[in-house]
Amino acid sequence: MNLCLGGIKIITGNANRGLAKHIAKELKIDMAQCEVSHFSDGEISVNIGETVRGMDVYIIQSTCTPVNDNLMETLILIDACKRASAGRINAVIPYYGYARQDRKTKSREPITAKLVADLLTTAGADRVVTMDLHAGQIQGYFDIPVDHLTAVPILAEYFKDVVGPDTVVVSPDLGGVTRARAFANILDLPIAIIEKRRPKANIAEVMNVIGDIEGKNVILVDDIIDTAGTIVKAASVLKKFGAKKVYGCATHGVLSGPAVDRICDSELEKFIITDTIPLHENCRVDKIDVVSVAPMFAEAITRINGNQSVSILFN
Repeated sequence: MNLCLGGIKIITGNANRGLAKHIAKELKIDMAQCEVSHFSDGEISVNIGETVRGMDVYIIQSTCTPVNDNLMETLILIDACKRASAGRINAVIPYYGYARQDRKTKSREPITAKLVADLLTTAGADRVVTMDLHAGQIQGYFDIPVDHLTAVPILAEYFKDVVGPDTVVVSPDLGGVTRARAFANILDLPIAIIEKRRPKANIAEVMNVIGDIEGKNVILVDDIIDTAGTIVKAASVLKKFGAKKVYGCATHGVLSGPAVDRICDSELEKFIITDTIPLHENCRVDKIDVVSVAPMFAEAITRINGNQSVSILFN
């Protein structure tokens, strides 16, 4: 494989410097000199301290909290690289913010996931590399290549020494069945599904479990954990249906509002997330473990830089 690692530049803003440094370490290259700060009025200032002319630039920036600041940093970094004559500008967005606003569910509602895609393209991105989009169809919002990676193999690897033959993988809703099945296939486990329904208007949801989980250990698999209300309620329902131990995992740990307290007080034995979003100190508790996606992103960058197939990473 003929690679030009000298031609790679890894640039990051303030969203997730830890992940960017880990990716650069996996690639065995130094981070590019780049300072992202603010003027006194709050406007973002970018200063790239070395040449990127003709380089294969990878801007690593999750659009997590504060979402709008991190998104704006991403756009300005892309523009700076474009105006500095970078060869290719690759926006590496491990967590794609606004992904949950992917369609109109009521009148006069925006499709913000499409707007963000347009902004990234207009700013000058040549490619987007992301992970576990909340809605896979967001790939179609772009007119540039999108490499959509998944953390399912990394999360499944964590559980290889935890699971036994009495383990079942559970999807917390019908929409997550494909993800749960992919996870279960890696570990050669059966799956079950939590079905939610409202018997009458204004009557609280009733949960039912499709599949055999009585007397089994279960692993709940999701893509995003925000306030953790759904996953915690699901864990409680599984216990009521006879599950022994309940574990949970998700790619993106947004963990906003009461999420950490809910997880700590829940029936969950452990909850596993990745480092697509940095875990703040006040969220570091015994029940939450973090696995890194840096090796997968480093491999994707290596393959893109060498014009090699990235599809092996999708499987």
